[in-house]
Amino acid sequence: MSEKTGTETETGPAGDGGGIWILGATGRTGRAIAALLAARGLALVLVGRDAGRLRDLAGEVGGDARTVVAGTVEETAAVLARSAPTVIVNTIGPFTSTAVPLIRACPPGTHYLDLSNELTSIRQVLDLHDEAVAGGSTLVPGAGFGVCATESAVRKVCEGRPPAERLRVDAVPSVRTEPGLLGEALAASLVDGATVGGRRYEGGRLVRARTGGGVERFTLPDGSAVRAMALPSGDLEAAHRASGAPYVTAGNTEIPSALVVRALLPLAAALLARPAIGNAAKRRLARVRATERAAPRPHSWARARATWPDGTTHEAWLRTGEAMEFTTAVAAEVAARLARGEATPGARTPATLFGPGLAEAAGAQFLTDGAT
Repeated sequence: MSEKTGTETETGPAGDGGGIWILGATGRTGRAIAALLAARGLALVLVGRDAGRLRDLAGEVGGDARTVVAGTVEETAAVLARSAPTVIVNTIGPFTSTAVPLIRACPPGTHYLDLSNELTSIRQVLDLHDEAVAGGSTLVPGAGFGVCATESAVRKVCEGRPPAERLRVDAVPSVRTEPGLLGEALAASLVDGATVGGRRYEGGRLVRARTGGGVERFTLPDGSAVRAMALPSGDLEAAHRASGAPYVTAGNTEIPSALVVRALLPLAAALLARPAIGNAAKRRLARVRATERAAPRPHSWARARATWPDGTTHEAWLRTGEAMEFTTAVAAEVAARLARGEATPGARTPATLFGPGLAEAAGAQFLTDGAT
């Protein structure tokens, strides 16, 4: 194991360049992704702010992982520019602030993936498609349960069929909570996401929708009932691009959909959009200490319901286990494939790049229905 900071040099199995760099490696998802990739014998560089935690993680995952101490996004970008990684795995939110600067810092040919489900961030990265092609890089935003689960269901329901006219996707994650502080990055992602307001696709255009609207109650294949509320997530953008449908809504069960909550959401979004209030909310949220909680149900689900101009409707479901475990499995699988050179240059979401088989490789199963 070797270690460096922004001003030191580095040696190791991947030399001064190459390897899979995991940014935010000591966080929950970073640790799990590192363990999965180390088990495949891949050369890793673990990047984070705390040298001691990085050393501990390198010892836990085994192999000859290198460590890099970088306290800010700017320091991380400077090291990336000098080191020419093969792949970077970005787990650092808010992705609207970190994704593009980190991508632009890397030399041509470096591949990138992140775990974003932020609508703005997904669009920002996909807009870099032509630059990525020119530089020989592959950019994969949304390589986690958010985006990949619903997009995979969309690809499955649309397989062998012409573009649908209307599409609704819903994410039903089952997440185990680890004890600890929420942290600055996650707090910023939550607050920034809340300020976007409602969005949906109408006639092929991204338009505003009422915040707290689009609530739908439906039954999961296991017989349990859930209620999902429309959200302006990365799921929305990926579903629109994967299906070609001009009318798309994306829902999620993680936000409470009670009437009083829905009534207050537009006001909350407007208040949080004010810098003073939004920044105060981020600081307060970052100090919130989560308690350990088991996953609320044995499976996580993603649904894609597509309707064609003749009124025919098809539905596809993706079923997997705990949502964060699926996220780490997807990210590790994408990183390994990029390191092996199995993707063409450009910017694409995971299931568009690798097909719905990617989700199956990460442990998911598909359930499809007949026409209705």
